[in-house]
Amino acid sequence: MDILLQILTLLGAVTLFLFGLSLLSGGLQKVAGDGLRSFLASMTSNPFKQIITGIGVTAVIQSSTATTIMVVSFVNAGLLVLGQAVGVIMGAHIGTTITSWIMAVFGFSFNMADFAYPLILVGYVLMQNKKNQRTRDLGSIIIGFALFFIGFAQLRATAQVLITPERLGFLTSWTQWGAGSVAIFLIIGIILTVCFQSSAATMAIIMILITTGVIPFRLAAAMILGENIGTTIAANIAATAGNINAKRTAISHTIMNTFGVAWVLCIFPLFLKLVGGAVTLFGLPDPNTADLTDTANADAIQTSLLYSVCTMHTLFNVVNTLILVWFIPTIVTLCCKIFPSKEGGSEEVHLKYITGGPLSTAELSLDAAKQEIIHFGEVCYQGFGHIREAINETDTEKLEPILSKLVKYEEITDKIEFEIATFLNEVSKGEISSISATRIKAMYKIIGEMESLGDSGEAISRIAGRAVAHKAGLTQEMKHSLNRLLDKVEAAYVAMNENLKVPYRQLKDISNAQNAEYNINETRNQLREAHIANIENDGSHYLAGVYYMDTVAELEKMGDFMINISEAIVKENA
Repeated sequence: MDILLQILTLLGAVTLFLFGLSLLSGGLQKVAGDGLRSFLASMTSNPFKQIITGIGVTAVIQSSTATTIMVVSFVNAGLLVLGQAVGVIMGAHIGTTITSWIMAVFGFSFNMADFAYPLILVGYVLMQNKKNQRTRDLGSIIIGFALFFIGFAQLRATAQVLITPERLGFLTSWTQWGAGSVAIFLIIGIILTVCFQSSAATMAIIMILITTGVIPFRLAAAMILGENIGTTIAANIAATAGNINAKRTAISHTIMNTFGVAWVLCIFPLFLKLVGGAVTLFGLPDPNTADLTDTANADAIQTSLLYSVCTMHTLFNVVNTLILVWFIPTIVTLCCKIFPSKEGGSEEVHLKYITGGPLSTAELSLDAAKQEIIHFGEVCYQGFGHIREAINETDTEKLEPILSKLVKYEEITDKIEFEIATFLNEVSKGEISSISATRIKAMYKIIGEMESLGDSGEAISRIAGRAVAHKAGLTQEMKHSLNRLLDKVEAAYVAMNENLKVPYRQLKDISNAQNAEYNINETRNQLREAHIANIENDGSHYLAGVYYMDTVAELEKMGDFMINISEAIVKENA
């Protein structure tokens, strides 16, 4: 019964450790969300800067998995290209080693759990601040940090009772099979990381196994190699709902780590000697020959084993990055071959950037939504092209499929608006800042106006259909006049899409949209006055004139929708 209780305590400690790490990482991402967006947005083609970015982001949010999933999402949202993403992931591999060093230095050398409960008190008080979201996020970070170390301390304490060479004799027996043992413990490292979805948890278990004498340093190193492969699984799962570039980004993670493991295994004994040599430079015993039964040097040997695990983790990722950084274009090409682009055939219009759920923070999710809204604007512009075709087509048989396309585009705009609104609704359910709330409100306005553009297209198709049914086709003069107005409306579309593409918080001047709206109104007024004069002089085309003026009115309404969109963008940036 005692053993069962200890096992449950061990599992609870691991759960608390993971929950604390999740709370810590989530809080850090919320606090740094806006900065992370700017940080990643400043990426250049320089691989060095990309790697530094990956290191920095992972060091801030304490999770390479979160960084990698974020990068996959950014590629999916069009905020990063594949080559940049590969460089950032390389940096994330290095940044994740910082967590291991924190556990080794503070988790074993100091009893951080003694300070954890006061930290929980401070965090709880901060989380009660209902007025300041950033203060609540800071409280979440502090509580996550405290729970992380409480879980780690309990994990260590319980493991010292349960995880011993006597209890885990079967593991000890697996250490005698040379290369076979290395393969077994590499697979164990993969399985643990996949199960925990956290390389930090696997590293914590490796540290406990090696410091309790269950496994030697050689097999702890093999588990670290397995952990580096296992950590790629989460990114590939996250990419399954993304577009083809997201899948390519995720597989690049797997390619890089698998390549690294392959070359290290080829020189495994030499690499272990390199790690041992690095550790001995600090006056510690060589981990390759360390013997925990040497009680006289037990503390130094334990420290050596801990630091050797961290050094192995760091050295592997640093050296692998230094090798692969020269082959980023090759990695990109390989990823494109694994997931080739689809060629030929027409594709249905669908969402491109928010195919999955909300990202880790509202700010990042709203950047994905912005990219989707830009795509929405392009879809609306495509629909406008069919309006021009419908107005200028003289063959009634050819006109019918064009009118059907306008109806289809109205259905498409309805669907896209609904799906973006559903996504924004999911984002708003989380804890969002007042800035994010303002952005969401503006985005609702924008997609609503875009859906109205689709409605106008369908309305014009109905007008044209009635004109054909009543044999009241437009005269050449009417078509010429409508093309004048269509040119002004197209200019408004161009201005709208230009404004949509301006980065967040940078659009201040919408004079391009205002001028386009003014020109539409002026042209509408001129056409209306000219039409009234024509009716007074010749009323023979009265019915055609009704449909003509209905079309003019609908095109003018489209101008209103587009100026509303630009004005909403300015409000979003406020």
